[in-house]
Amino acid sequence: MENYQIDNLDKNILNALMENARTAYAELAKRFAVSAGTIHVRVEKMKQAGIITGTQVSVDAKQLGYDVCCFIGINLNNARDYPQTLLHLKELEEVVEAYYTTGNYSIFIKVMARSIDHLQDVLINKIQAIEAIQSTETLISLQNPISRAVVP
Repeated sequence: MENYQIDNLDKNILNALMENARTAYAELAKRFAVSAGTIHVRVEKMKQAGIITGTQVSVDAKQLGYDVCCFIGINLNNARDYPQTLLHLKELEEVVEAYYTTGNYSIFIKVMARSIDHLQDVLINKIQAIEAIQSTETLISLQNPISRAVVP
């Protein structure tokens, strides 16, 4: 079901569930003038097609004490070091996103830290301690004025 093409009803369902994943199918059915069974079938088809990959709770990192968000560009000694470096980065709870990129960096990661001191510790004792990493460049985020999911 890889080539499942979404229509307007699917888009409406996705938008509603992205806004509140706990919305009951009966409520969606009423809102979109279809049966709850239709909503269920559409959601299941989008799950099977890999469009819907799960549900999650959104948390405010600052409320959990993570006051520093930064992005770190990583240069590797060799491209072949990527898989092993990724395994090391996955072990670090402060690393919340990682991207294999073109351009100036081999890997670009997003790190959440509790403070500048915590960030310094993560950088020196965890990230830069990975042997395959040749160098890093850190960009501290001052603000996140736009944060949204893709529009279906």
